[in-house]
Amino acid sequence: MPRSPLIAPSVLAADFACLGAEVDAVLAAGADAIHFDVMDNHYVPNLSVGPPVLRALRAHGVTAPIEAHLMAKPVDRLLEDFIDAGATCVTIHPEATEHLHRSLCLIRERGVQAGVALNPGTPIAAVERVLHLVDVVLVMSVNPGFGGQAFIPESLDAVRTARARLDASPDGAAARLEVDGGIHAGNIGAARAAGADMFVAGTAIFGAPDYADAIAKLRAALG
Repeated sequence: MPRSPLIAPSVLAADFACLGAEVDAVLAAGADAIHFDVMDNHYVPNLSVGPPVLRALRAHGVTAPIEAHLMAKPVDRLLEDFIDAGATCVTIHPEATEHLHRSLCLIRERGVQAGVALNPGTPIAAVERVLHLVDVVLVMSVNPGFGGQAFIPESLDAVRTARARLDASPDGAAARLEVDGGIHAGNIGAARAAGADMFVAGTAIFGAPDYADAIAKLRAALG
């Protein structure tokens, strides 16, 4: 069953000219974790940030959990780089590796959490045989590649299906169910009702004039 909800602002929507201060500000405003979007202009049509930026956040003094969401292919050569840079969790897409089981094992062997991300067209069946290796199942509620996209309503069905599969599986019952893409105060409650217990929000937080107020509104909408 869903656990206490966590809110993870996506730095993709932050002001990169002062990223350390931006991360400090959202954590002070009540965020639970940081979502670090990595795009390679190959697996997705955009280019974002790499391990040195995550490492710089740790050197800046950020101690909160950071989930490195790797939208990159091939992903395997990047795993240890992001672990070495200080990621708390490394989340990968099954389409981005030839051997998903081996990739997840590598992440876990390094002592960090492992996650799998499901695109709007990727069914939960694609990861059912590795649920015992994951700490996070991330349902994408937009097509990956760009921030600021509108939430895909059908994603709620994907969240419900993933919730049912996790609850029915002794291997997946402990995993967080995360939703990422177009999350705001108007739809976060529906995502929670569908079974998600971790929520990535970019523009809804970093695009607001008051981060604390934005996070408070998200929590209020969660009930």
